[in-house]
Amino acid sequence: MRIVRRTRADIDLSKVDWARVARTTESEIASQVAVDPDTAPIFTDKELARARRVIPPRRLNVRSIRRKLGLSQVQFAARYGFSVETIRNYEQGHRTPTGPAQSLLRVIASEPDAVTRALAKSLFR
Repeated sequence: MRIVRRTRADIDLSKVDWARVARTTESEIASQVAVDPDTAPIFTDKELARARRVIPPRRLNVRSIRRKLGLSQVQFAARYGFSVETIRNYEQGHRTPTGPAQSLLRVIASEPDAVTRALAKSLFR
């Protein structure tokens, strides 16, 4: 069978005979795979059943958070308890905030004054 390469733009999905596709039997699929292994499914039925959609977390932009507050790297680090080097690494993309640092930065982004007040209070009154 001759292979004809087409792009998605070349294929008019409204002209696909979906009824014919639905009638394709497992034995017909197996014979197509035997002729052209590239037509084989990528995943087994068992793998597809276990598959879950993964939505990667939105990456924090530490520089934009800091600039929105009008703080230098030194001021931001001092106010929120980070080292200046850590802030530089986050902003330059050398490191990504994880765990508690990520949580703190998300709260700073949405409620910076509350974080400042909470950190300014003494732990031992």
